[in-house]
Amino acid sequence: MNSEPSTIILPVENQVRELDAKILLAAMAAERGFPVIMGSRAFLHFFVDRVPRGVYMAKSMRKLSIKMFSILKQLGYEIVAWDEEGLVRWPDQEYWRWRLSPVTMSMVSHLLAWGEDDANWFRNYPGYPGTPIHVTGNPRIDLLRSELREFYGAKALKLKKKYGKFVLINTNFSKVNHFFQHLSELKKAIKESEPGKSETFDAGKGRLKEQLFAEFKKMLPGLAAALPEHNIIVRPHPAENHEPWLKVAAQHRNIQVINEDTVTPWLMAAELLIANGCTTMIEAAVLDTPTIAYQPVADPRYDDDLPNAISRRAFSPEELFDLSEKIMKGQLGPLPLEKRRSVLDRHIAALDGQLAAERIVDVLVDAGYLTKRPEAVPLVTFSRGVLRNRIRTLVKKRNMHKPGHRNNIKYHDHRFPGTSTEEIFSKIRQLGKLLGGRFSNVHVVQLQKHIFKISTTG
Repeated sequence: MNSEPSTIILPVENQVRELDAKILLAAMAAERGFPVIMGSRAFLHFFVDRVPRGVYMAKSMRKLSIKMFSILKQLGYEIVAWDEEGLVRWPDQEYWRWRLSPVTMSMVSHLLAWGEDDANWFRNYPGYPGTPIHVTGNPRIDLLRSELREFYGAKALKLKKKYGKFVLINTNFSKVNHFFQHLSELKKAIKESEPGKSETFDAGKGRLKEQLFAEFKKMLPGLAAALPEHNIIVRPHPAENHEPWLKVAAQHRNIQVINEDTVTPWLMAAELLIANGCTTMIEAAVLDTPTIAYQPVADPRYDDDLPNAISRRAFSPEELFDLSEKIMKGQLGPLPLEKRRSVLDRHIAALDGQLAAERIVDVLVDAGYLTKRPEAVPLVTFSRGVLRNRIRTLVKKRNMHKPGHRNNIKYHDHRFPGTSTEEIFSKIRQLGKLLGGRFSNVHVVQLQKHIFKISTTG
């Protein structure tokens, strides 16, 4: 029996959103004895047939992943998965259609859930095959907890010094304002809807998103005038086209469009967050940052309930400006902690106690992955997996040079601009220090462009 530990593969799609949390998870796994390979999801897929088999940590289970999942299985990997978007969900039937596939679900060995609500969502899925579900929480929330919040302390302080008391506007309109416009999925649904016929959910959701997108752009000049002494920072979603926001900002001295670094230090430094239906609103609630859900148009069929329930709400520009002024003057703060926790506790595990990253590593250890790799597949199966992955890699690399393609290298670099061995190592040391002197024996080695090995063996 092979007693080598399983290799843990940690793919990152959106660097500013996922990387730091996965560095924490990688360091904890390496500390326990796992070799971890992490980096850009696209580049990891190119490389994965050259790695000792182990566990692939998937961040989604969409139909788009069927081919890659089947290649991973042919290579001898087991798949452990969670839904990175699982905190802000559409009605079950619609969200299942967007985010899950019975084919991908059948290839997953363990499911990780943000909280009990997320776990129930998995269980209720008609294609759920009975895969073990573990309510672990997500390492992104670990970095918001008091034990680790200071990880971003210096950055938050620097932002406060640079921008003073500022308002953060977080947008999430990529499905109607994508980096490549023809990839705006809900906008496509609107165009395909037939006049006079019952509208699909996607088209209705898309129309609401388009209206909100227009209302947010229209609101910004008024907010700039209402708060003339304060900077207003617009932070677009990682997959969004920035140009519409830059056009508005160009007309106002106190509006800037910035998408630097992860959002957490910005949330810590901001006096106020304004958003609509965004995971960032949940992160702000954990950080005690005052938040306004701006809903100048609303529709109960399409609104995102969780972010709204933990935020103050404004249904008109005038109401938004009034609430914003009161918060900026210190007359109002976030919703009371008890009210926020009464909502959050159903949705997020590991807000207290053991960190989510440690709970996830415990799942991997308890599943036996630390003491052995998954069973080897027959050589012919493995060879087919290698061949399929090499062909897939050639196609993907060719598509990287096609203008407007979803695999285009400019879009990849927009979402994953890159990092360095020194930066990852520094972050691991900083996290270890905050956790009482951990990770001193964890090393980082760059294997290829955008791919790093994190382990105790170097």
